Order: sequence, then structure tokens, then C-alpha cells
Amino acid sequence: MLPLDIILSVVKKHMITSDEIEHKIINNDALFKNIFVIQQKFDIIPNNADHFGTSIDYQDLLELREEFIDELYDTIVDWVYSSDKYVEIKNAAIAKGKTEQAANSEVQRKAHQKFRGNKDSDKLLIQGQLGELLLFHYIQRFQRAIPLLRKMRITTSSDHERFGSDAIHFKIENDKPIIILGEAKTYTSKYKFNEAFKDAINSILSTYASHRKELNLYVHEDFLDEQMNDIAEKYLNNTLNNVEVHLVSIIVYNETSKLTITSQEEIRQQIKKIIEDRYMNFDKGKINVEENPILNRITYIVMPIWKLDELAEKFQNKI
Repeated sequence: MLPLDIILSVVKKHMITSDEIEHKIINNDALFKNIFVIQQKFDIIPNNADHFGTSIDYQDLLELREEFIDELYDTIVDWVYSSDKYVEIKNAAIAKGKTEQAANSEVQRKAHQKFRGNKDSDKLLIQGQLGELLLFHYIQRFQRAIPLLRKMRITTSSDHERFGSDAIHFKIENDKPIIILGEAKTYTSKYKFNEAFKDAINSILSTYASHRKELNLYVHEDFLDEQMNDIAEKYLNNTLNNVEVHLVSIIVYNETSKLTITSQEEIRQQIKKIIEDRYMNFDKGKINVEENPILNRITYIVMPIWKLDELAEKFQNKI
């Protein structure tokens, strides 16, 4: 029989701690220097928790649009590969005869190829991936949760065509394990905001209803590292004690309200008012908490982007 200290060391090897999770959260400070963030209790259901509004920030009278696109583009590799997987691929490239710089370039090239997939001319695909990439950053930044499963590696696999949730992340908060399901909806000018918001709610409820079945497809495959696989398995076997599921929904939409370009602070206040009005004017009757109590645990992120179709096109051209 193994000594108790060896048994405990084996158990601890598979149990991630809150400190380890915090250590694994990516540093996206450079990206968020170009994003204006509002966190408050908006006029929306649930109204007992903070929700978010974000937009591309301004420096004086200039929108930091190009900087935002560049910084977001640079993080594609973070979305596709965990830091451990990045090191593994880089070391393999070095072992076959590349310099460290060339090996880094190879990893980034492979990440961008996976991001494009086989449909790099599909504008709607790029818009969707734009929202999913932002969701990846927002969940880590706002929720302090790391990816439990990396969707990009699934959608670029020939054997796995679809995964319902745009993000599945994990954190431990006050000793409670929390699974976070995220959905990203990106809408161009042909959509009205209220219709987009309603669609986003319906979509994440559908994801919540099917997430256990779909997550089960990827346990013990190469999409989860050892610690995350252990968590996923415990969750599916109902042995992850005291676990809760939370939802995050981001709505990226084309805003048409005209801004008065006077100063950074006044522009920010105008954007804040636009976002507050969007939340306030949504029909709260369409958020049925009684039938869907999981909506008590949803966090909304509303992100207006002016000329969203042009931004998506610029982002597409970079990749």
C-alpha cells in the first residue's frame, strides 16, 4: 500500500488551486489599454449584479481603432494555444533545427492558420471569431477564469465540426468551483439591438441545456490538459462538489448613434449613456428568470462598435 504522502501528492497533482488559476490567466493589459470598460449595475435582469459595457477607447479625439485591431490580432496565438502547448510546439520546432525566434514564428503561423481554418474568405465567420476572441479575453479579465476547453482546437479538427458553447472556462471563487459558459454574438447593421439581445439570451440558454452532452465528447481527448480534464470528468460524473454554472453573454453590435467629438472624457460619457440606454430599453419581460433560473447567474457584456463591418474587414485582411 502506498504511503499517505504519496497518495496525497498524486491527488494534488490533478487538483488545480485558485492561485494556480490566477497564474494561468493571460496578460492582456496591452489589449485593454485600447478598450473603455464600464462595470456597474445596469437596468437589466438580473439587476443585483454588475454587468459590463465596453467600447474601443479614445485618446483625446482619436479612436484607438487601429491599435485595438493590432493588439487583438496579436492575441490569436493565446486563444489557440495554452502557454504549455505553446512551449511544447516551440521546443519541437527548435529540436528540428530552428532558432528560438524562428520557432516562435512557426507557432504564431500555425495559430493563425487554425484561426482562419478553411474559410478565410467567409466574412461572417471572421465576425463570429472576432466576438469569440473578445469573449476569451473578457471572461479571463472580468471573471478571472481560465479556459477549461479550447474551442478553436475543436473547430479546426476534421473530426469535430461543432461545439455549442463559444467558451467554457473555470475558476474557484470562495472555495467554490465555477464553470462559466460563454456565448458571443456579433451583429452588423442589419440587426436591431433589442433583437440581437433577445437572440443572445435564447442562444446561451440553448447552450446551457446541451453543454454537458457536448462537453462529454471531449473528455480524454487532446483539447484539455490533465488538470482541466480531471475537472471536466468530475463535473460530468457529478463529483465536483458544490459546483455552480454561470453564464456570460457578449453582444458586439454596430452602433449608429452619432458621437460629439470634443474630449476623451466627454466621448466616454456619451458611450456610457448609449450603453445604459441599450440596457434600459430592452424589454425585461423577455428575460424569463422564473422559467430559466440560470439567468440569475448571467453576466452581460454589451460592446457597441461604430462601422463594425469595416472593422471586421480590416481584421480579416490582417489574417
